[in-house]
Amino acid sequence: MADQNKRDYYEVLGVEKSASDDEIKRAYRKMAQKYHPDMNPGDKDAEARFMEVNEAHEVLSDPDKRARYDQYGFAGVDPNFNPNAGFGGGFGGGAGFGDIFGGFGDIFGDIFGGGTQRRPNAPQKGQNVGAHVEITFEEAAFGCKKEVMVGRIEDCPTCHGSGCADGKSPETCDQCRGTGTVRVTRQTAFGAFAQTSACPKCGGTGKIIREPCQTCKGRGKVRKNKKLEVSIPAGIDEGQSVRVRGEGSAGMNGGPSGDLLVGVDIRPHKIFKRDGANVLCEMPITFAQAALGAEVEVPTLDGAVRYRVPEGTQTGTTFRLKGKGIPYVGYKNRGDQYVTVTVETPTKLTKAQKDLLKQFDESVGDGGHPKKKKFFG
Repeated sequence: MADQNKRDYYEVLGVEKSASDDEIKRAYRKMAQKYHPDMNPGDKDAEARFMEVNEAHEVLSDPDKRARYDQYGFAGVDPNFNPNAGFGGGFGGGAGFGDIFGGFGDIFGDIFGGGTQRRPNAPQKGQNVGAHVEITFEEAAFGCKKEVMVGRIEDCPTCHGSGCADGKSPETCDQCRGTGTVRVTRQTAFGAFAQTSACPKCGGTGKIIREPCQTCKGRGKVRKNKKLEVSIPAGIDEGQSVRVRGEGSAGMNGGPSGDLLVGVDIRPHKIFKRDGANVLCEMPITFAQAALGAEVEVPTLDGAVRYRVPEGTQTGTTFRLKGKGIPYVGYKNRGDQYVTVTVETPTKLTKAQKDLLKQFDESVGDGGHPKKKKFFG
């Protein structure tokens, strides 16, 4: 049964049920930043809200989980959720919509000799869980380690996943003999057909728990929030994610745990922009440097480097610094840096400076401005 004190996930993020994926992402970023433990040191209420926001985002950012939540509420995203286990009393014998419509697959499978056999007790991998981190441009370029708060389903620490009280063990269901399924014959308009469905007594688990664990209420699983340190690889780009295997929710029936998927958001840089593994930037130079040529300092991710601007450089000229870009993920080699020059026109000149410029312009004439001469010619 879902926690009655839980708030609706859409309410937690402050969005409408019809919100788009982008709206949910923006709302999550805003709320996560507001309640992040680093921004509220020692504030237990803020930490609780931060965990609540992460849990809501984990469900609403996953299309499958969101669809189940929209249809079934909190029960739909519970790890023990079984839509075929019935709704308890609405349809006689506890059959749910999944049983009613799912049964036709078994009927036609029997007719044509096909169909798949359900294995409710087979090991199942746990669900993947998600988290987000925001990193700087430099951290994305060279890699870093970040701490994330992860909400996931774990084996109950009291019963170690059995769901039973201390010293007790689950019993094999006597109705399905531990298979989790029962086979019944039903009369239809086409005649009598055999149908396999989830056992109504054990809900498809194949086990009966007489004395449930008080910590997990017989589920064998509990939701926990855990801090994990995640390595962000050098060269990661906006929108990509890091997969940490085995750090998701615990599996069922001895299955492996799911994975943790950490989405990465990169803060814009005040100078650099990114194009794949290449770094782009615009750099202003003076009119004199452009006309006469000069050795200038160019900022790079590795610090400033010296570069010789050739004589007569024009605005919009781009030059390349090889190997000064961003590493390719998993490789040592790097992209390049492309620097586009903008010639800065001086302002607030004195009368003497203006007179000198007029003399200079007259002395150069059209011969020193080939583009101007060609345009007006």
